[in-house]
Amino acid sequence: MTKIIFQLLGASVMTIEVFALTLLFSLPLAIPLAAGRMSKIKPLAYTVNAFLLVIRGTPLILQLIAVYFAPAYLFSLSYNRFTASIIALSVNYACYFAEIYRGGIQSIPRGQYEAAKVMGYTNAQMSFRIMLPQVVKKILPAMGNEVITLVKDTSLVSVLGVAELFRTAQTSSSRLFSTTPIFIAGLFYFIMNCVVSQVFAYTEKKLSYYR
Repeated sequence: MTKIIFQLLGASVMTIEVFALTLLFSLPLAIPLAAGRMSKIKPLAYTVNAFLLVIRGTPLILQLIAVYFAPAYLFSLSYNRFTASIIALSVNYACYFAEIYRGGIQSIPRGQYEAAKVMGYTNAQMSFRIMLPQVVKKILPAMGNEVITLVKDTSLVSVLGVAELFRTAQTSSSRLFSTTPIFIAGLFYFIMNCVVSQVFAYTEKKLSYYR
């Protein structure tokens, strides 16, 4: 049992890497997607909206398979399974984050923008001092839900053979003819999500003082 726990702990490092890299790339990538979605240039807005619909409307596991295998079939290109996993997860979550960003931005009353201009604020001052704190406060609960889902979705990269937590648990379970490793892995996911939940709860508490 101790050996299994240490194996799963080692595999958890890969899970955390997938989680961290996906956040690192998806959070900033969502910004241009949200901007394109809200653009007054209709062809751009329609194109981005169609892309968001496709990504959000198809299974993530299918996207993982497509990102890894499509270049090989179409262009005879092959690349690292881990890299393919990060690309697919980052694009998928960037699309969800983009819609959350858009909802937060559009929830700010138009009058606040006009009032800031009357008071002489520059666009940068208006964005960072007035709008950004309010947007972050509004979108934080939805972002928290998506990040918690991401912790669990990292298990899907096992379809490409990436040796993360869930795949390691499956391998151990098959070798031992026991479901114990699967339940231990579930406990690890639960602990990771508890940490994520506490981080977002703490952040929300701090932002609650903002008026």
